[in-house]
Amino acid sequence: MIQAFGLTSNPRKDLPPAVDDVSFEAHAGHVTALLGSTGAGKTTTLRLMLELQQGRGITYFRGRPLHRIAHPSREVGVLLGDVPGHPARTVRGHLRMLCAAAGVTVRRADEVLEVVGLVSLRDERLGTLSRGMDRRLGLACVLLSDPHTLVLDHPAEGLSAREIRWLHGMLRAHAVQGGTVLLTADDPKEAARSADRVVTLDQGRVVADQDATEFARTRLRPRVVVRSPHATRLAALLAKEARTAHRSVEVVREGGNRLSVYGGTCAEVGETAFRHGILVHQLADEIGDMGPGAGTDADETLPPETSPAPPVTHEPRATPKALAPDATLEDPGEAPQLPTPGATVAARTESGSDAQGPDRPRARPRTLDVLPSLPPPISIRSAPSPLRPLRYEIRRAAGIGTGFLVGAAVLVTSALTAVLLARVGHTPQARLLAAWPQQLPLPPAALGAGLLGALAFGDEFRHPALAADRGTVPRRLGLLVAKLVVAAATATTLAFLTIGCDAEMLYLVYGRELAQVPADWLSSSASWLGLVIGCAWAGVLAAGVFRSTTAGLAAVLAVPVAVVPLVHKALEGPSVRTAAGFPLRLRELLLMQWPFGGERYMVAAAHVLAQPVGSALVLSVTVLLCAYLLTTLRSRVR
Repeated sequence: MIQAFGLTSNPRKDLPPAVDDVSFEAHAGHVTALLGSTGAGKTTTLRLMLELQQGRGITYFRGRPLHRIAHPSREVGVLLGDVPGHPARTVRGHLRMLCAAAGVTVRRADEVLEVVGLVSLRDERLGTLSRGMDRRLGLACVLLSDPHTLVLDHPAEGLSAREIRWLHGMLRAHAVQGGTVLLTADDPKEAARSADRVVTLDQGRVVADQDATEFARTRLRPRVVVRSPHATRLAALLAKEARTAHRSVEVVREGGNRLSVYGGTCAEVGETAFRHGILVHQLADEIGDMGPGAGTDADETLPPETSPAPPVTHEPRATPKALAPDATLEDPGEAPQLPTPGATVAARTESGSDAQGPDRPRARPRTLDVLPSLPPPISIRSAPSPLRPLRYEIRRAAGIGTGFLVGAAVLVTSALTAVLLARVGHTPQARLLAAWPQQLPLPPAALGAGLLGALAFGDEFRHPALAADRGTVPRRLGLLVAKLVVAAATATTLAFLTIGCDAEMLYLVYGRELAQVPADWLSSSASWLGLVIGCAWAGVLAAGVFRSTTAGLAAVLAVPVAVVPLVHKALEGPSVRTAAGFPLRLRELLLMQWPFGGERYMVAAAHVLAQPVGSALVLSVTVLLCAYLLTTLRSRVR
């Protein structure tokens, strides 16, 4: 269940808080609706509950606040706004990426796609989905981890009438299986039909917390709907008889031949029409809109001489029947016959809540005759694995074509640059193979690796797929290590491909002379890999610290432009002592022999670190890593 106590948002300037001391409960096995007009504070309440907005108060999900839950996505499924995914990612690819983040098998993505009816659209891009399909995908993301509690902000917004009935059936099926459902709604009729309990908000305060039947009886205006070709004459007669009998009756012309009679009954309207010989095509009781002042008084009663509409109840259902989601929307002829809002339902007892406890479904579950089948529960949870962030990062990087396009652009630019440098001449062999002109601070491969590294964390903040349950990108060290590993592997692959392409182009255009391997290939290769990997790591860390891809790329460019001159200036002073013989002294200290000529590798690494660019990269990466760890610790303390 959900228990919210004293939720209060921080006021802005001289304005009152958007939410002021909101407290309520949402029981397991039931659907609870937060009802209110636009600006009543519904979304702010949800954000305070989910700790996405600073304020006062606390919310317990089955006895624990959200920040005390190890895996919030497994306990609470959240849908706020549109699906936070990259527009170029496919529907199935997005869900499979989230499967890796949640630690569930990729089969789960296909299961939820079948449930929400998006199997035929699994290869569509997120940017091409309509509003209704986006809400379906959001529900699929919510159900992916099989959470106990669903928190949905306006889940029916933008859906058709049939899709709304389908959605309410899904939420009802989740509640019947023992889950907790909390949703927001603007339409009181929708809240009365879909929820078991309605919490009404007005100007940031709770003005009513009622059972759905009580809400329909006391806070909605019963009305009689009349259709007649003589609607104008009938309206005048009803108003005249009400004045004569001193009864409070309001007759509203709805347009055409339709009337809405507030404060009357079907019998009274029918008798008036019969006495005056007026033909009536329709005569029915309905629940209308909220009456005047309905949002200000929790004990409001109906107008005088008004007979309340019969309470809306539900007939218990034994077993949920399977529903084909595709047929629900795509084939009207084969769509399941969902009950209409006025469907007959069985009366619900009033004495089941206290006897069974707050976490157990009460003895009067409100279920539909035909419910959609939910995805099977996840019976066995996978143990925490260090490979889970790595699988997520690989699927995130390979799910869109941006990385492949950047790599192709780097290879083409490097090959053309190498050919032009060879034609001009006066370029050392090492810089020629790296396509690194003297005028550029970094070669194209290093810039491309830095851009890919910046995208690795920058896209998380632009399209925060991992932030659905907490509102911000998680700063877990496992996620950072996975991004650094994938960035290093990508940069290494790009470095080797660049050298290979450049050498092949030089051989094709100018012959074997310019494509020969340099004599100092070992130290040059170490320097080359260190440069490319260092740029990639600098991009990852800078984008994670500053939450921007642009800031990550700027940090990569700042290394040769700003940091290298500072390091070079610090190293160019007179040297009294040198580090000559460092590998030999290290071997004497460790009392061991370097296998396979390890002294050469140590000397190569020392030469790389002694270079201004290498020292600048190491310094920059170290500073960015410390900044990232500092911001991580600060967020955890908060």
